[in-house]
Amino acid sequence: MNKKIIIKIVSLFVILLMTGCQKDDFTFGSLDAPANLKVTFDIVGKTTDTPFGDGTGKVNFKATADNVISYKYVFSDGGVDNAPNGMTEKRFNKTGINKYTVTVIAYGKGGVSTNITTELEVFSDFRDAQAVQFLTGGTSKKWYWAAAEAAHLGVGPNDSNAEKNWIPDYYKAAPFEKAGSPTSSCLYENVLTFSLVGEQLKFELDNGGATFFNASFESVGGGSSGSDACLPYNTGGAKTVLLGPSESVVMKNPNHAQQTRGTMLNFSDGGFMGYYIGQSSYEILSITENRMTVRAVMGGNSSLAWYHTFTTTPPNQNPPTTDYTNLVWSDEFNTDGAPDASKWVYDLGNGDNGWGNSEKQNYTNSASNVIVQGGNLKITAKKEASGGFNYSSARLKSEGKYDFTYGKVEVRAKLPTGGGTWPAIWMLGANYATNSWPSCGEIDIMEHVGNSQNLIHGTLHYPGHSGGSADSGSKTIPNVSTEFHVYKTIWSPASVKIYVDDELIHSVVNEASLPFNKDFFLILNVAMGGNFGGNIDAAFTQSSMEIDYVRVYQ
Repeated sequence: MNKKIIIKIVSLFVILLMTGCQKDDFTFGSLDAPANLKVTFDIVGKTTDTPFGDGTGKVNFKATADNVISYKYVFSDGGVDNAPNGMTEKRFNKTGINKYTVTVIAYGKGGVSTNITTELEVFSDFRDAQAVQFLTGGTSKKWYWAAAEAAHLGVGPNDSNAEKNWIPDYYKAAPFEKAGSPTSSCLYENVLTFSLVGEQLKFELDNGGATFFNASFESVGGGSSGSDACLPYNTGGAKTVLLGPSESVVMKNPNHAQQTRGTMLNFSDGGFMGYYIGQSSYEILSITENRMTVRAVMGGNSSLAWYHTFTTTPPNQNPPTTDYTNLVWSDEFNTDGAPDASKWVYDLGNGDNGWGNSEKQNYTNSASNVIVQGGNLKITAKKEASGGFNYSSARLKSEGKYDFTYGKVEVRAKLPTGGGTWPAIWMLGANYATNSWPSCGEIDIMEHVGNSQNLIHGTLHYPGHSGGSADSGSKTIPNVSTEFHVYKTIWSPASVKIYVDDELIHSVVNEASLPFNKDFFLILNVAMGGNFGGNIDAAFTQSSMEIDYVRVYQ
């Protein structure tokens, strides 16, 4: 074959290749911008009498266009929403009747777009000025993970179970649990700043350069380990925060007023509160000037809810230890007979609604229910008719005999057994008569329920953390009903720490605004049933809490 023929064949092949490539390009289609873009909206509750809606601030939007793939809504209050099908619901939360602009962007092939802007006026009657004040202090305030507390990070169910859907029932992080691992230690570097700019609430997360990602979302930060990990990630600067009413499953609970504040924090532009779970909306369960717990449903997994607790005090894993060594008050229970009347008085009867807890016992001062014998105080709960109830027991307190502020309390005790038993070693604010519970404060050094044998609870109650929302930690301790253990609190101006046999089970930073900076008195009792004690075993006859000593050091 001569050289000219070869050149012609090669040239023809190149032309065919070019023609084929040009034909493939045409399969993408023309890059026409979306046309005939229209947006309509329906203000929820709009009538002749309520032209701006029913006060919920809700508006339903619908966008349509030709040659469109997806839509994006940009709201003048700082919100952004991607809506592939053109439909979205928006809640405008600024109190009163306010005018907003809404820009809808329609995207076509290759990212070409068309947009349209409309205006509307909406009425919202939602407000939570107190939450804004707590968050910002009126100007700007920094928040940190409450790393010293058990359950500062936790996860629980998001379902219709009213007993579980507002608590981290599946997992509770131990104090500083995330500090020891290089894959999670970045969490406690977070600084969350809430600021008030004019009337607008702003938020900024300083993550120290790395974000703690849930395993399901680590790809967002470029990870592929298959587990939770700290990864370099830019959190994107200041976000707008819109407050709104909660519509979570918790709000459907009969006791939701004690379980949640009912206010949502809705962050713009993918904002999040330190732990990346694919969510930008958080429900405030409780908030005070220096402590906040929020709940968020995990993105992409609506069956799980995560819990975060923050304080205004930076986490410090090794704070100066306050201890008290001077014994100032005690009862060694070495004299048989009735408890020492110079140290103890009784609560009698069943109180108001079973002492506020639907308890089933009648408290007495009978020797069959309370006696010092063989070097121990014995408080015995019995199944018997007593004062109109089916169970009897006793409750001792040092009220009026010994009240004190700060110190170390040690109680060596062996606990009763049986479903429905509820022994407690605790302290109550001495001003409870004029400063009603929970404002007076309560420190539960030990609580145990026979229906959860060997699980010891240490709990604090105060405003925002009462009843089922108490600030609590727990630990399984073997043989609490067959052996004596030392239940202890070290209570100082800096913190309240609760121990079993020198093992820390709960710790709370003490602040001037909390009720733990004044006199408290001691209480010892065994309750039956009630909200916490639960169902009483039909086979129960009697069981005792035995106390070797009570000692207070300062």
